[in-house]
Amino acid sequence: MDPTKTLIVDENNPCWETHGMYFREFPSDPKLVRYYTILVIQKAPAKWKEKNLLEQQLSEIIKNAIYHGNKKDKSKKIKIWFSYGQFAKFIIEDEGEGFKELEQWNKFNQERLTAFASGDFEKMSLFVSFRTDKSTDDDGGNSLFAAIEYWNMGMIYNSFKNKVCAMRRFDEI
Repeated sequence: MDPTKTLIVDENNPCWETHGMYFREFPSDPKLVRYYTILVIQKAPAKWKEKNLLEQQLSEIIKNAIYHGNKKDKSKKIKIWFSYGQFAKFIIEDEGEGFKELEQWNKFNQERLTAFASGDFEKMSLFVSFRTDKSTDDDGGNSLFAAIEYWNMGMIYNSFKNKVCAMRRFDEI
C-alpha cells in the first residue's frame, strides 16, 4: 500500500504538536463553512500560488467535520489548529464518533489506484464513488480522493479517527 496515497492512523505522529500554531473553534453550522475557511486561510502567505486550492481542500475537511462528524449539530464544536511556514499544517477535530470506515476507504482506494495504473478502466468503473450504508443521497463520497492527492505530506488521524492532521508542502517556498 502506497503510504502517500493512504489515510494513516498514528496517535504518536509528531504532526499532533500544536505549539506555536493558531487556534480557532467554531460551532458546527454548515452555512458558515466558507466563512470559517476564509478566517483560517487569511493567515496563509500571499505568495502561495495554490491558495485557492488550499482553501477548497480545507473547506472539504471542515465540511466533513460538520456534516459527518458533528451531524450538523450547532451545539457541537469543530476545533482547528493551523500554521504556515515551510508548509501548511492543519489539525481539525470534531466531536463525532470518528471515521469508522477509514480502513475500508483505504482498501477501496488502493483497488481503485491499481485498476487505474493497470489501465483497466472497466474495473475502475467499480471504484467511481466510495459509498457506505451511512452515505446519503447528497454525499458523493469522493472528496477524499482529491484530498489524498492534495495533502502531499499526508493525512494522519488520531486513534479515535475524529481528528485529522493534513499537511501540504508548496513548491514555491
